[in-house]
Amino acid sequence: MKNKNEERSGNDNNKKKQMMMKKKNISRLGGSGLSLDVFANAKSRNNHYNPALIKKQREFHKNAKNVNKFKKLLKQQNQQNNPSLVQRLTENVNETEEDKDKSERKTKKNSALSLEELYWKKHEEKEKERMEREAVLKAKKKEREKSEARRKDLREKMLKKTRKGQPVMKYRIEHILETIQGSTKSAADNKS
Repeated sequence: MKNKNEERSGNDNNKKKQMMMKKKNISRLGGSGLSLDVFANAKSRNNHYNPALIKKQREFHKNAKNVNKFKKLLKQQNQQNNPSLVQRLTENVNETEEDKDKSERKTKKNSALSLEELYWKKHEEKEKERMEREAVLKAKKKEREKSEARRKDLREKMLKKTRKGQPVMKYRIEHILETIQGSTKSAADNKS
């Protein structure tokens, strides 16, 4: 009988250990997890559980905290040093605003004339740019047409055949001579 009781108590201890291990694992993993229904609907709901939104909110709060720290530091600096960075910046901003106001008063008098002049100047500049672009395009187009005509003529000569179907060698030899002469000229130019 002792053996049966010992076996039972041994089994009970094993079950208790297993239960303890299971509880530890669950707590280590962050709880029992989501049920199947909750998991299925987790991302379909707009704001309930969306990891991307949670991450954005964390970043936003972190940035807000950093901004608040920076503002506090600036306040402390302002209290310690009278001519601090913040005051200088605000003074610079005020000065530039006053300068703008003065220049606006002057320009209001001549605004109608100056606006019309500006319009015509810009219009003329745009027209000149357009004409220059068109001239460049025309020159490129002419050059392209010339090179295409040259290539077409050369191709026709190279593909000419005699009555018996043999290639006419005259044009091919001329082409080879021209390329050799061109390469010797370029080599001579490079040496000098």
